[in-house]
Amino acid sequence: MLKSKIHRARVTEANLDYEGSVTIDRELMKRADLWPFERVEIYNVDNGARFATYVIEGAAASGVICINGAAAHLARPGHKVIICSYVAMTEADLPAYKPRVVLVDERNRPRAL
Repeated sequence: MLKSKIHRARVTEANLDYEGSVTIDRELMKRADLWPFERVEIYNVDNGARFATYVIEGAAASGVICINGAAAHLARPGHKVIICSYVAMTEADLPAYKPRVVLVDERNRPRAL
C-alpha cells in the first residue's frame, strides 16, 4: 500500500558524482513520514523515468530535492517528480489506513490540502 508521497516536487539538484540516493528537505521528510535510508520510488513527471533509491536527510526548510548518483541521469533541476514510499499491511490494518500525502508549491514548500 502507498505509505506516503511528496507530490510534484521540483528537483533542485542532480549530483552524478554522489554514491546514490535522493536528498530530501528534512521538513518534507517529516510531513511525509519518510526516514533516512528508507526506500522510495521516484516518478519523473517530465520525462517518464521511474526509479528506486533511498532517502538522505537534507537541511530543513531548504526545499532540497537532489537526485544523486546514477539516477541523476534520469532527472534534472526543474523536473517535477513524485516521491512515494510503500508499506506492507494486513487486511485488518486497512479500515484505519490512510496514506500521508504532501503537496508542494514551486519551491517545494508544503501546501495545505
